[in-house]
Order: sequence, then C-alpha cells, then structure tokens
Amino acid sequence: MYKNSIVFLLIFCLTFSLSAQDSRWKIAEDKSIVWQVDERIPHYDHIEMSGEQVSTVLRYGVHEDGSFKMEMSLVWPLLRRIPNNTHGSLMQKYTTDYASSFTVDGKLFSREKVRSISLDGRLTALSEFYIGNEQKPSVEIVQRYFPSTTLPVLCHRIVVKNITNKEMMLSVPMQKRVYKSPNEQGVDGIYTQILSIHNGGVYTLKAGESVIIEASVGAYKEGQAQNEIDNGLEERKREAFVRQMWDNLVFTSPDEVINTMFAFAKIRAAESIFKTKGGYMHGPGGEAYYAAIWANDQAEYVNPLFPFMGYRTANLSAINSFRHFARFMNTDYRPIPSSIIAEGDDIWHGAGDRGDGAMIAYGAARYALERADRAEAAELWSLIEWCLEFCKRKITKDGVVASDSDELEGRFPAGQANLSTSSLYYDALISASYLAKELGKPKTYARRYLQEAAVLRKNIEKYFGSNVEGFETYRYYDGNTVLRSWICVPLTVGINERKEGSIQALFSPRLWTKNGLLTQAGTETFWDRSTLYALRGVYSAGESDTATAYLKHYSTERLLGDHVPYAIEAWPEGNQRHLSAESGLYCRVITEGMFGFRPTGFRSFTLNPQLPEGWDNISLKNVWACSDSPYDIEVVRTTKNGLKIIISGVGKPTKTYSSIAGQEVVVTF
Repeated sequence: MYKNSIVFLLIFCLTFSLSAQDSRWKIAEDKSIVWQVDERIPHYDHIEMSGEQVSTVLRYGVHEDGSFKMEMSLVWPLLRRIPNNTHGSLMQKYTTDYASSFTVDGKLFSREKVRSISLDGRLTALSEFYIGNEQKPSVEIVQRYFPSTTLPVLCHRIVVKNITNKEMMLSVPMQKRVYKSPNEQGVDGIYTQILSIHNGGVYTLKAGESVIIEASVGAYKEGQAQNEIDNGLEERKREAFVRQMWDNLVFTSPDEVINTMFAFAKIRAAESIFKTKGGYMHGPGGEAYYAAIWANDQAEYVNPLFPFMGYRTANLSAINSFRHFARFMNTDYRPIPSSIIAEGDDIWHGAGDRGDGAMIAYGAARYALERADRAEAAELWSLIEWCLEFCKRKITKDGVVASDSDELEGRFPAGQANLSTSSLYYDALISASYLAKELGKPKTYARRYLQEAAVLRKNIEKYFGSNVEGFETYRYYDGNTVLRSWICVPLTVGINERKEGSIQALFSPRLWTKNGLLTQAGTETFWDRSTLYALRGVYSAGESDTATAYLKHYSTERLLGDHVPYAIEAWPEGNQRHLSAESGLYCRVITEGMFGFRPTGFRSFTLNPQLPEGWDNISLKNVWACSDSPYDIEVVRTTKNGLKIIISGVGKPTKTYSSIAGQEVVVTF
C-alpha cells in the first residue's frame, strides 16, 4: 500500500510541477540563470544580496510596455537606529532610472525593451533603447547591481553601447543626491546617504563602442570617511566571492537543476554575514533581521553547514554566535535568550523558551565535530554541556522536553512540549557522545548521553506517536489533531519508527502543495524550512526516489519559476523573503540527506548515500568537514543496489568502499 500511495501522490505533486523546459528562467553555460523576456509580462520579482556592511533587496521586473523596473531597498546593519532593537538597522528605499536622463545627440530615449535579466550573485539587465520614432534601437544598455563585499555600498554599473552604424554623442548628467537622517533617530547621530553617478560627462561613441557609467549608493556615520568607490574592483571582489562559493563543496549529479540550485544556495547562505562590533554575525536578512543571531537560524540551521564549505568568514561567524550564546549560561539554568541583537548589545526573548537550548546543543555539537578544531571544540564543550543539562531539567513526567513554544514563536500552537524540541535534544545527545570521546572526557560521559538518548527515543514514540488524520505519524504536541509539517524532524535525526506514515502524511494533499509543505493542514501558510527538513528526512529514511522527485519539483519552482533563485522564508508572512539560513538548509538536504553524512569525530564520519533510480553517480568535491584539507566524495552505482564510494583528496590516500543502498559506511582519515 505504501509504495502505491506514494506513486499516486507523486503524480499529484508533479501535475503541479513547473518543468525546467517551460519555466521562465533557464540555466546558462556559465552557471548563471537567465530570463529571456518574452510576452509573459508584466512580471516582477525581488532578490536579496549582502556584503559585510550592506544588504539590498532589489525589486525588479519588466513593465507591460517592456521597460525595466527597479526599486532598491538598502539596509545598513552597522548604522543602528533608535530604538536599537531587532529591526533597528538603517533602511531606505530608492528608485533610480538613470538611463532616462541620458541623451544621445541631444535627444532623450523614447522607448526601452528589456531583452534579458540574469542572476549570478549579481543582477544584470540588458535593454535596448530607441530614439524618437526610430524602428531600430540605437543604444544597448547593460545594468549590473551588486553589493560591495566589504564597504557599506551598493554598486551599479551601466554599460552603454552604440549599436548603430554611425558615431553618436552620449551625454550623462553628473548626479549626486544626499540624504541626512534625523540626529535623534540614530544611535550614532546623523547618518548620511549618498546616491551618485561617479563619471557623468559627454562621451563620443563610434559604431560598436561602449562606455561604463559608474554609480553607487552608500551610507556613513558623521565623521566616517566616505569611500572612493572603484566599482570595477568591487565587482571583481564580488565575482571572487561567488567563485569561491561555487568552487568549494561542489555537488554534481545527473540533474542540472538541483546542481545549480545547490550552487546558488551556497551564495545566499554565506553572503549574509556582517562585520559588526560584536564580531562576524550571520543574519537572516529580509529587511528585518540583521546584526543579530538566533538559536534556530544560526545555531541550528546554518552553522552545521559552514565547516563543509571551507569559507573562513562563515566559520568565524559560527564560533562567534556560539560565544555570544555562551555569555548567557547561568547556574540557575534560566533559558538562554532566543536572539542576541544590536551587534551583541541586547537580547530578544519575546517568545520565552522556544527549545533554544536544544537548538544550540544540536548545532554546536555538530559544528564542533565537523570543524575538527580541538581548541574550538574544547571551548564549545561547556556551552553544549550546559544546554544538555538545561534540556534534561526540562524533561516532563512523560519523559519529553518541555518548552514554551518552538521556532514559530506562537504563530501556530506548540503545546507545553513539542516534537521538534525533543528530537533536536535527542540528536544533540548523540553528537555530544562522539564529542566527549574526541575531547578525552571520562567514558561515563558518552555512555550517559547515549543512554539518555535511548530513553528519550522511546519516550518520543510513546508521547508523540499517534494516528493523526488517518496517518500513523506523530502529534506535534499533546492535543494536536491536525497534521503538522514538523512531523518530519524525527526522520532527520534517525528516528524512523514511523517513517512510512510520516512520509505518506507529508506528501498527502493535506500538507503538500506546489510551494512545498503547509505548516499546518487546512491553512495557506508555508515555511520553506519545514519543506527542506522534510526532504532531508525522507532521504535519511532511505526513500531516495520519493525525495528526489519532490526535491526536483521544489528546486525547479525556486530556481527557475516566478520567484528566484533561493529558498524562501514563508508565505504569506514576509512575502517569501530570501532569508539566508533557509539556503543553508537546502544544502543540508544534499550533504546530510542524499549523502547521509554524519560527523562522528574530528577525522571520522559516516555516509549512507541515497541514489535514486536512474542516477548512476553523485559527488561532492572540495569538502572540508571533519578534515584539515579538502577532499572529494564520489558515489557510483555498481549494481541495482550496489554502490562504490570513493574518498580522495590531495595528501590523502584514496579510500574505496563497497556498499549497498541503505548501508552505513564509516570513513576515518
């Protein structure tokens, strides 16, 4: 019955799937995605991009008449506003249409036709412009937008090309707009925002010649040096960052869409790191959450990914986040705040204990093992141990962990003890047992943690195991009678007692939609985080065919559909913001789900790769987890169920393992 129902549900799902061939966007040879503008206009979208001192949400699109639309929403996380709370970053929206002020031989442009828009860590729009009633365009303009990697600046490069067969005179006005924020609204007083064209003037362009017009938007504190912006240098730095993201932790499979979505996800996961006075802080973004950290977004979602990537700044942000949380350990075992905000100066704890101790222990233990830095791990041990003890003290008479809410902070009911918190605590206990051995702790530590995990696993089954809406799955909390998307969490931590009923429920019409999982059956609300947890869990449960079909559907929607190219936070809340940590969760569908990677020591891990039918090989190249140098993992199908796993790297002996589907392989360097 199980297999037949899944086949039916796959047909249901894929009926609504957007095919890569019919989608708005296409994957280009250079790994970018491109929208060749056709008759399907008007169409508008938004994308977030970030650097160390600035983030921008670009709201762009093509109007019905074929002209380009751009609204730039700028956020400066280090320019703090009053009240200096979670949302206290300086923010401002701007509209600029510089091309409308350009003249050619004394004439303004009369029409614009956008030909293409592309994304590759930058946003590039290519348009043709007409003069008067001419039937052919006279000028091609390519506009590129990207944040500086280190400065509080959004760069805007405008390449103007003469596409006629005669010489023309291009006039570009000098422009500089200066805005001052009120002194009483800034933590540091007045903030100055500057929009400017750097090199306005008159240019003579022969047929086929072009010129680059440089523009930018920046913001500064009073007395702070205003940067001389070299857009060419800033673009090269942005390109170098994207190249680093694409060259490390490279996923290759027979599916181009999933490969490309994985490559883009690494950009968004790693770019949203701000160099605050409290150290590097990874921030969710979304015009709301900057210069702050959360126990879910950072500790639980994205920090366990960073050691895989070999990106120093990301690892610095991860250890820094755990250090901030560790500041709030206390002998009375009061909860650690859910969020540390305002560059580390304040906290937010408005939803009470959301299970934050379990989130932090889960993420910190995995991070410490993967990072394979003994000194860091020894430093993190006290935080991990404290969080485990905190959770232990919250265990109820039914043997599960109590918390005031969960990561949705009361948006949906979570009872007095929820499935997510107990599942994360279970996984943290297992990781802590491995870490205790690596750090040379007495054997009683690892033994006790494993014993506590075994008891908790039985209690999770007894307390949460239930028939919900006809599915043998989990109730999310005591009294829960409708399906919830977080029934997937046990699958991600290896609790598979109810995998069949849970997978059936997740992909039933009660929860699954073309946009992924509903948070609660019978509502319209979806959060990508639960969809991505579910896909990881279904792989971990050994259902690779099912997981891959839905992953392909999801990836095509997010990468090539109408809102691209990243995982999103939620809808309707936030209007599908490109929050950063969700992209980290996408990557973990591959690393922990498809490859079944689980750290077991500083130089050891297990793999349980899942190859769907029709795929003969997958690989991850330049992996840094559990190692001090990069290595490659290649999985090759040898028979219907037989696999060969090859681990190789510079300075490492090649290791080859023969396995079968569903069999765990232990790798030790």
